[in-house]
Amino acid sequence: MPVASASADVSTVAMTPAVQRSRGDARVRLARDSDGATQVAEAFQEGATKVRFPANHDGPSLQAVLVNTAGGVTGGDRYTLDLTADAGTDAALTTQACEKVYRAVDGVARIDARVGVGTGARFAWLPQETIVYDGGRLRRTLEVELAGDATFLGVESFVLGRTAMGETFRAGAIHDRWMIRRAGRLVFADALRITGDIDALRRGTALLAGARAFATLVWLGDDPERLVAPVRAAIGDDGGASAFDGKLVARLLCADGMVLRSRLTTALGILDDGRALPRVWRV
Repeated sequence: MPVASASADVSTVAMTPAVQRSRGDARVRLARDSDGATQVAEAFQEGATKVRFPANHDGPSLQAVLVNTAGGVTGGDRYTLDLTADAGTDAALTTQACEKVYRAVDGVARIDARVGVGTGARFAWLPQETIVYDGGRLRRTLEVELAGDATFLGVESFVLGRTAMGETFRAGAIHDRWMIRRAGRLVFADALRITGDIDALRRGTALLAGARAFATLVWLGDDPERLVAPVRAAIGDDGGASAFDGKLVARLLCADGMVLRSRLTTALGILDDGRALPRVWRV
């Protein structure tokens, strides 16, 4: 009777190919030129992350568009971004499309971003929604360092499951963390962690109250109190907004991604002083 040898087992394991993981890194610095326009001073990209700067866009801001050539992220993938907007610059960053977080066989997808905004600069962080498939696992961080008189608008949003396909996000893991400092002082810190039976958890009134899509908006600038009423009107019964300590924070909870997109588009237009969103939001 044949008996498998230990050496044969080791050989078989050694020949098993490792699961391919995606990597992407980008570093960008923006500066003012002699005419006062915002230009790309330095740019580095590697792996699946590409950064594009459309020459034809709406509004006065320079626009940077992040592209993930891998088409999405899954367990074990790693992405980093380091962006600096020098003094006096005016810029916005967005993504080519909604980021998709696929079901993870093992591991967690990691996305880490750091943004520095200089004196008198204006910067908008406007990625499109993150769609998390059933079984997806994501750990994401955003750290922002602002000069004392810089203006910042940021949004992060999620859609749980592919609602158009009838998918329910039953299990997975989401860990999303923001930290914003102004002149070295921590002015906003927010951490969301959902694991386990997410479909059951999201139905609780203390978490998502049954919503499948949600977002957080943060605006830091002069006199945020003047924006509270119009933002609340734009959000309606799907969330709320308040202003304190030099910032405005708004939350949205929506039934699906289409409703969320409609509310976000209106609210972001108000917070960005009526500027049009990047064109990729409308494609």
